[in-house]
Amino acid sequence: DTDRALVLLEEYCKKLRKPEEQQLKKAIRKVMGIFKSSLFQALLGSFKKKATRHGTTSHTSLPAALACDVLGCLKD
Repeated sequence: DTDRALVLLEEYCKKLRKPEEQQLKKAIRKVMGIFKSSLFQALLGSFKKKATRHGTTSHTSLPAALACDVLGCLKD
């Protein structure tokens, strides 16, 4: 879910302290802002409804999958 993705991204951001990592940290914060936006939440809700209708739902949510892909997390 989006909350899980935000937690993963926030934890990763806390590890970015070097000057050369600040651009990456800024980009991740932008992604976090997008995940928190009402537009993204509405689009995600629409995506989930369509996926459910077509029987293509999965256990891993789109935002969490994206965050794990970017951060190299192990998937459930």
